[in-house]
Amino acid sequence: MDIWQFIQTKLIAGQRLMLLVVLDSQGSSAGQQGFKMAVAQDGATFGTIGGGIMEFKLVQRAGKLLEEKPLPFLLRQHHDLQADENRSGMICSGSQSVAFIPLDDSVLPGLEALTACIGQGAAGLLQLSPTGFAFLEGEEREALLFSRIDSDTQWVYEEVLGIPNTLLIFGGGHISLAVSRQFQLLGFQVAVFDNRPKLPMFQDNAIAGRKEVVDYQQIERLVPEGRNVYVVIMTASHHSDALILEQLLEKNVRYLGMLGSKNKVNTIFDSLRRKGYAEEQLQRVAAPIGLKINSHTAAEIAVSIAAEVIGVKNG
Repeated sequence: MDIWQFIQTKLIAGQRLMLLVVLDSQGSSAGQQGFKMAVAQDGATFGTIGGGIMEFKLVQRAGKLLEEKPLPFLLRQHHDLQADENRSGMICSGSQSVAFIPLDDSVLPGLEALTACIGQGAAGLLQLSPTGFAFLEGEEREALLFSRIDSDTQWVYEEVLGIPNTLLIFGGGHISLAVSRQFQLLGFQVAVFDNRPKLPMFQDNAIAGRKEVVDYQQIERLVPEGRNVYVVIMTASHHSDALILEQLLEKNVRYLGMLGSKNKVNTIFDSLRRKGYAEEQLQRVAAPIGLKINSHTAAEIAVSIAAEVIGVKNG
């Protein structure tokens, strides 16, 4: 269940809810732009806006406000005990703006369209403002998240929904299995491709939503372009790694990484340079893949790759 399904279930049951959304944040704020939390009349909650005493206080406030049927409003929280007003109770020296959006059964049609888009992987635009909740099917923006605050009564939040982050893994070995597990936890859709039909770890990977035995010489068709597409290459040989990488260098994807030692990476890059590929094309490849955290095991390597991808996704 995600937050939208939680809201939908509560509304169908006849409850009202308060949707709390972080519109922006500065400094060392626990809540970041796009964090969401729903508070139902029965006290049930889903999601987070940063945790701690600040979240506890705002959940209490949201619960009380539900009985008053308020209009949407914006609240600025300062994480500093020296702040004169709107202190969050936290001391992390930052601030965040939280929108309070009351929801009742009048938003059910828009919510049903929203959940349908997410289920189908189709784009739609969530809009929150002083006028309330809206969802526009088929709408997109260049920025996945956008907010503008002109004043306490003039603000807008927009978020493109329904386009899932997708990780495409070339190579179905033991590291691929660990990477699949890690990215499932991060909410990515995972697809794994290998050219070995009887590889046990590839066959046993029950996490990947898609598995396909492929010819590594013809993989370009498998990789769509888009800001939500992330690709990692970790096949059984440097030859197949190079073969795949060359086919993807001109693909417009959010992240392209390759597993391997510095020596292997340099050997492959030198070969591609001799074929005429520009340095700019090679520089966009994350290789060797993953953050440098002295990782050794498959699980540790998966964490290092996930950390690097998160940095790209949220950067």
